[in-house]
Amino acid sequence: MTFLQLDNIKKTFGELSVIKGVNISASKGEFVVFVGPSGCGKSTLLRMIAGLEDVSSGTLSIDGKEVTYEEPAKREVSMVFQSYALYPHMSVFENMAFGLRMAKLPEDEIKRRVGEAARILQIEPLLERKPRALSGGQRQRVAIGRSIVRNPKIFLFDEPLSNLDAELRSQMRVEIAKLHRNLGATMVYVTHDQVEAMTLADRIVVLRAGLVEQIGSPTELYDHPANTFVAGFIGSPKMNFLTAKVTGADSTSLQLSHPAFEGGTLSLAHPAAGKAKAGDTLTVGLRPEHLDVAAATPRLRLTADFAENLGGSTQIYARTGAETVIILANGRPDLTPGAAMTAGIDPRHIYLFTPDGLAL
Repeated sequence: MTFLQLDNIKKTFGELSVIKGVNISASKGEFVVFVGPSGCGKSTLLRMIAGLEDVSSGTLSIDGKEVTYEEPAKREVSMVFQSYALYPHMSVFENMAFGLRMAKLPEDEIKRRVGEAARILQIEPLLERKPRALSGGQRQRVAIGRSIVRNPKIFLFDEPLSNLDAELRSQMRVEIAKLHRNLGATMVYVTHDQVEAMTLADRIVVLRAGLVEQIGSPTELYDHPANTFVAGFIGSPKMNFLTAKVTGADSTSLQLSHPAFEGGTLSLAHPAAGKAKAGDTLTVGLRPEHLDVAAATPRLRLTADFAENLGGSTQIYARTGAETVIILANGRPDLTPGAAMTAGIDPRHIYLFTPDGLAL
């Protein structure tokens, strides 16, 4: 059942078009993540769901009721901001209780709701502290708790972890995932970090320049990207792209030409082979984790450039002409900058795209 529905939503600021006709739906209890580069419109879209930004055209419905022009307070949504937005002079308890007091709930009900949220978030010992006495992660828990006590229909998160260090971000991702599982609530989460999107989402909405590029589960977007933008955005490190010529093609296989391929050509069976013909230019996508420096039958000839030691793995930057290839290798291979090297390609994980970036 569709719980949140955005139909042809548009947003303009004067003559500037920011959101250009977005259609998105979410089921009850689903965790949907909006992801994309800075300026793609993801936070603007979230603010329109919350009612903090006017909709220029289109319709927005929550739980079967159109709320396109409804006041924010009447939408039964709750938003967690990047900046936490806690009142510095109030205790944790008072910060979490403030919205309930404004709604004139009975004191017993306020204490019950705050106590339950504090228990879920494991911040019961912090209820008497002021925000200045809390760590970044604790402040974020309080901000989330302030949302929980309102029992909203939808939780909205606007890049809530971007102010935290790497270790805390990892911890809070786990906490938010547990929270979603325990509450079973509908959540819409905005981030520019595709790792957050991949680890948290039931479905990801990839945005670029105010348009939806692709919607799907993390696995669908990783395995079957619709275009080079999605392929390069989903996955870390990002996908490598090489421009190759088709020198031979039939209904089941292709022969591609590129200086990096061993012998200058690469022959492969591919489901989309029948869509290409000799003379075509294609973009070949290779994920760093699918390249193997220890492969017995290398397919790429490269020049080592730089290596980042990550402990259990090594991120290798290599060159083939003007193109850079990133390889995620197990262990710590011995590489000399400027030396020739080879990397094997897993034929099961080769992506092909047309010159305009569409998946073949």
